[in-house]
Parts: sequence; structure tokens; C-alpha cells
Amino acid sequence: MTSSARAHIDFGSRIGVWWGSDTWSMPDAQQVAREIEALGFGSLFLPEAFGKECLTQSAAFLAATDRLVVGTGIANIHYRVPSAAEAGARTLTALYPGRFVLGLGVSHGPLVDAIGGSYTKPLATMRGYLEAMAAVPAQIEPGVGRPPRLLAALGPKMIELSGTHADGAHPYLVTPEQTRVTREIVGADRWVVSEQAVVVGGEDAEQLAFAHQHLDMYSLLPNYRNSWLRQGFDESDVVRGGSDRLARALVGMGGVSDAAASLTAHLDAGADHVVVQVLGDGPGMDPRPALRALAAELGLGR
Repeated sequence: MTSSARAHIDFGSRIGVWWGSDTWSMPDAQQVAREIEALGFGSLFLPEAFGKECLTQSAAFLAATDRLVVGTGIANIHYRVPSAAEAGARTLTALYPGRFVLGLGVSHGPLVDAIGGSYTKPLATMRGYLEAMAAVPAQIEPGVGRPPRLLAALGPKMIELSGTHADGAHPYLVTPEQTRVTREIVGADRWVVSEQAVVVGGEDAEQLAFAHQHLDMYSLLPNYRNSWLRQGFDESDVVRGGSDRLARALVGMGGVSDAAASLTAHLDAGADHVVVQVLGDGPGMDPRPALRALAAELGLGR
């Protein structure tokens, strides 16, 4: 169980960035992180799925910036034993107090099977993992304490666990209404950091194509399909790549003001912090042009 006190995370603003730098060289990716910080965004959250190791990346991004909070969105618990996750997070917290967030997730059956793991009883697996992390002795980075942990929580039981055994939740591919549900379950003293994908620029048909491209892989994963059904969509929406209705509900499209509004909708629904994922022509695209437009629209860095 966690304490009732809210974990300290030193977000410089309520809007951050979610970006995967797997196809970028780290020196170039560090330059992106520096501009994200200069634009006034409060965080950079990064994935861990098919490419780079997320704790190593986090260290590099923290070293390259001065104030930016860096979070894992998410660290796959099947990639490392609990003691390694806890010790690594404590070291980053010792070096960069208030600037590192360890997001953890159980991943998905097909992805875990692909690495030779065993995807069984995800809720019990996550609970046991968190308890093993908590058992790491205090002599590992003495005085640091437990680093902030968020869970990639989609279902109600995992969301509840993120409130009782972690410091909050990192909802991904959800509507603002689901952010509201997450807030109601975890309570007021836990963090809710929601992800929101957007497309900035281009005609409607092009934006919609990018949204479907983004949803394509996720639509094959039962956890996301079930999440969307719980959020009020139906079987006609969870087809390969998602229906147009699903795409428009989950991806902020239109002008830059529409994209910005999709972010603030999560804040209005109870999120403490929202991380924007810019979509475009492939995962290796440069997010900075869209982030510059969004920063100006949101008044960041003033």
C-alpha cells in the first residue's frame, strides 16, 4: 500500500509530450528534448515496446535538460525484474529529484509471448511486482525513498490498483470521460497523467488516415479493444484501425485550436497533466513543428 501523501513530481506545466525516439540517434533525440523544454512543455514521456530501453533513454533525456520531467510510458514489467526497476528508478530520482516518473505496465499477451514471457493474471502479476519493488532495502540509494510510480491502467481493477499500490495512473488511448472515471477511482491524492494523440495540419482525409494508421496496431490488442468497449464504443468501432467514430474520439483533429482543446478536455475531466503525442507520416517523424504550433496556441513558455 502507498501512503496517503501525494508523490512529488515537479511538472513545470500541465501539458507535456509523449514521444518515441527509437529511430533517432540519442544525440539528436536529446536536442528534441531540449526544444520541448524550451517551448514550455512540462514533461517528456517515452514508450518501451520494440526499440530502445527506457531507463537508459530517461537518463539521457534528464542529463540533456534542466527542468523537464521525464517519464516512462510505459516500462514493460516483463523486461526487467522488480529490483532492477526499483533500483534504476531510485538512482534517477537521486540524481534528478522530482524529475523522474516510473510508469509501469503489464503490456499485452501477444507482445509478451513474442519475447518468451508469460502473460497470465495481469492484475496479480502487477501487484506482486509492486510489492517486490517495495521490498528493495532502503540502503539502495539511501534517503531517496520510493520514486513516483504510475500504472498503465485501462480496466477498473488495474485503475484501482494504481491508486492503492502506486501513485496514480497513466491512461493511454482514452476519451476525456475515461480520464474522469480514472480520477473518480484513484481519488484526489493520486496523479492522473493522460495521453492524447493529435494531428496538426493537413486536410481532414489525411488527418483521419494518420489516426487510423496510429490505431491499427492497438486495434489488434485485446486490452485496448476491451477498453474501448467499456468506454461506450461497440464492435463496429473496434475493427482493424478503428472506425471513423473511434478515430475522431481518440485523436484530436482539425486545426491547432482543436488539437489544443483535445488536451485541455482531459484537464477539465480531472487529469493533473496531459502528454500530447503528435501523429504523422510514420513513427520517426519530427514532432517539433506541431509542438511549436501547439505551444503557441496553449500559451506555454510565457
